[in-house]
Amino acid sequence: MDKILLTIGGFHLTGLEVLLAGSGAVLVVLFFLALSLRGASRDRASEAAAAGERQHELDDKMAELGRLNAELSGRLQTMAEVLSSRQSDLARVVSDRLDAVGQRVGLGLETSSKATTDNLAKLGERLAVIDAAQSRLTGLTQEVVSLKDILANKQSRGAFGQGRMEAIVRDGLPPNAYAFQHTLSNRTRPDCIIRLPGDDRVMALDAKFPLEAFTALRDAGNDEARRLAAARVRNDLGKHVKDVAERYLLPGETQDIALLFVPSESIYADLIEHFDDVVQRAHRARVVILSPSLLMMAIQVTQALVRDARMREQAHVIQHEVRLLLTDVTRLKERVGKLDTHFRQVQDDVGQITTSTDKIARRGDKIDQLEFAEAGARPSLDQAAE
Repeated sequence: MDKILLTIGGFHLTGLEVLLAGSGAVLVVLFFLALSLRGASRDRASEAAAAGERQHELDDKMAELGRLNAELSGRLQTMAEVLSSRQSDLARVVSDRLDAVGQRVGLGLETSSKATTDNLAKLGERLAVIDAAQSRLTGLTQEVVSLKDILANKQSRGAFGQGRMEAIVRDGLPPNAYAFQHTLSNRTRPDCIIRLPGDDRVMALDAKFPLEAFTALRDAGNDEARRLAAARVRNDLGKHVKDVAERYLLPGETQDIALLFVPSESIYADLIEHFDDVVQRAHRARVVILSPSLLMMAIQVTQALVRDARMREQAHVIQHEVRLLLTDVTRLKERVGKLDTHFRQVQDDVGQITTSTDKIARRGDKIDQLEFAEAGARPSLDQAAE
């Protein structure tokens, strides 16, 4: 036991010392193990106490839940009774509403049936109109074919343009505001002249538009043919514009501009789109190129000017009529004042009648109360008599 077993840092340990050191270490470990077991037992005890408290709280909560469940059962029963009564009321209301809706639907179906019958009758009439229109379209197709034949002839085409221009002018102006084939001082005869109000000069309107070049341009099959046709259009139209300016622009006799009528909207659109230089040249020559729609607008403007001139000429008649109208208005005002006075008198009379009626009603109430008082006092008088 005295034999040296370990040497640590110059210290020599014998077997007995090592055994004692090991025993001390074991005792220390046992001591700490005992402390840990004691703490664990304390924890288990505290956990058991907490579990008991939680069980107690759970029992209280279960009791509370039972009470709440009973209250909820009572409330649910009450709500069931209320809902049953409400359901019966709802069923009755829904039944009434369904009956009303049924009546309305019946009336609506009857009305829609009548409307459908009327619409079918109108549809039959419209189909008859469509059949008539289709027959007219067939006739119009034949007329278009004949119109193509007319446009192929230069003289017939000129007559067509002249007729369309005359129709537009006749529809928009009074007879004294225009004239056809009027002879000017230079022995020329424009297709139409328009007289503007307040001016002795007339406005010349020409309807002879060169169409052959445009026909060639549309029938051109290649670029060279189109180029030649475009050059022909510029040449023919420029020559015609020059002729119109020289013939129909006479100082002191005609207006400063002349009108050139194009009888086709498509040709006018091609002219504006592809030949703007020719249009500008015509404007510089004081010749305005018009399509049928633009001619209608110009005629409407002229019609407004003529109407204004006539109104200025008839201004004294209008003033006289306005004076008579003012006299009638003054007389009407006086009569309305008298009628207002009568209405106020009637209102006062009605107020007095209402006052008298209230007085009569109050006196009737007093009489009624007196009768009740006598009826209540009569037994006492009979007893006094006895």
